[in-house]
Amino acid sequence: MKARPADQLLLIEVASLDATIRSADHQRRNPAQTARVNELLAQRQSESAVLTGLLGERDDARAELGRLESDVALVDARAARDTERLASTSNVKEAQGLEHELESLAKRKSDLEDAELVIMERLETADAAVAAQEAVIAEINAAGAQASSDGKAAVAAATATWEAATRDREAVAARVPDDLLAAYDRIAARGVGAGLLRRKACEACHMVLSGTDLQTLRQAAPDDVVMCPECGAILVRTDESGL
Repeated sequence: MKARPADQLLLIEVASLDATIRSADHQRRNPAQTARVNELLAQRQSESAVLTGLLGERDDARAELGRLESDVALVDARAARDTERLASTSNVKEAQGLEHELESLAKRKSDLEDAELVIMERLETADAAVAAQEAVIAEINAAGAQASSDGKAAVAAATATWEAATRDREAVAARVPDDLLAAYDRIAARGVGAGLLRRKACEACHMVLSGTDLQTLRQAAPDDVVMCPECGAILVRTDESGL
């Protein structure tokens, strides 16, 4: 195939834009923040399970405190009735029985109040643990929101880069002869389509060519379209090729 050296040089621009398009497309489909967001989601799920356990413990403490308060209320009501009966009775035996029961109720109330103090301390500890765990989850949520926002911004930036590079690619490709562009596209479908030969090395695959290969290239006409013997990319020659 023959093509003017200037037309072949256009392929380097096309190849560069193709590389930008591939990179931007990958970035917009797979933003770097995705892994962080997934990590935070997993962390939040784990910490939420811990919170569920802590909430259960707090609910148990609240329920137990409620039962104790109810028992104290019953004791108080019973003691109030017994006190009223004691004040109105003239029966010595009944009075002694009521006094004995009032002593028992006072002991029962004291025991219940002691148990209440224990449960209240437990509830205070449980409330603190729940608050601390909720703060942990809030931090994770904030980090997740930031990572998600950063990811959306990265996708938007990559999309803008992809769109601009695609437009530029179309403009440059329109200046390349059809047969040359078709040959380039066939090669680019498998890898890098074209690269400069600079200082005896192919910039498409970064391999230094052998003396035999370089001698073959020296014998090629300037408008010959030649391929890299290492990677198969179209090899564009310039004054910097080292030939």
